Amino acid sequence: MSAALAVTVVVLVLELVGASISGSLALAADAGHMAVDSTGLVVALIATVLMARPRDDRHTWGWERSEIIAAALQAGMLVIICLMVAWEAIQRLASPTPLDPLPMLAIGVIGLVANAVSLFILAGGRGDSLNMRAAFLEVANDALGSLAVIVAAILALTTGWHTGDAVASLFIAVLMAPRAVVLLRRSLRILMEETPEGLDLAMVRDHILSIPGVDDVHDLHVTTISTGNVSLTAHLTVAPEVDEPGSVLIVHALEDCVASHFPVPVTHSTVQIDSPQHRDHERLRH
Repeated sequence: MSAALAVTVVVLVLELVGASISGSLALAADAGHMAVDSTGLVVALIATVLMARPRDDRHTWGWERSEIIAAALQAGMLVIICLMVAWEAIQRLASPTPLDPLPMLAIGVIGLVANAVSLFILAGGRGDSLNMRAAFLEVANDALGSLAVIVAAILALTTGWHTGDAVASLFIAVLMAPRAVVLLRRSLRILMEETPEGLDLAMVRDHILSIPGVDDVHDLHVTTISTGNVSLTAHLTVAPEVDEPGSVLIVHALEDCVASHFPVPVTHSTVQIDSPQHRDHERLRH
């Protein structure tokens, strides 16, 4: 990831210089996107280091949630950049600005090549975490942004149609917006401890109730801690005739079920066995 960061920073500087020389909003927009990418890759590197830290008595899950926070920060920055670029592009559509297309074209080509190199570097790790996936997708959209800059520069050079720069800027904003919204929504869902996507909690509850000896399940929660780390907690009320060895078998059956039966495997289970008397005594806020 550090190599991808170095490439991104170099292209960012070139695009800022090119935008200043050529007057291209599309290059400035792509530079803004690159700035978010650079920041995002720095945050991703920090998050990767933090996630490797062992858990302790203060951080009982370690620092695994840092990848989710990093992804949310990247998404928030992208939303802001999208709004700024769209606003400026609309103004330029109404009042086109003259361009110098040659430096715009040259730097667009350099950006496209650099993005292709970064994509190659990040491709192997894009499935490892939400954070790495976010970084890969950002660079992929950067490549499309560079391609839009090249097309706008060629149109300005060959036809004199300078409005293509504003159109390319809007295209870059449109490329960024859906991904930013999806990534932000996904990160916030995890931070709000919603049930993971793809896991039907009602079905989980039914499977637990189907275990022999289980009369009731309550205080059931399933949350995502980090990519690939899903936690389940539940209170089970068992029949009065279930003894201690029977309770152990019930816990084993539940853990095996949630770990392998559903599309989203549960990697960490915490189960409390209750008697009917204790269940009625519990004071649960939820």
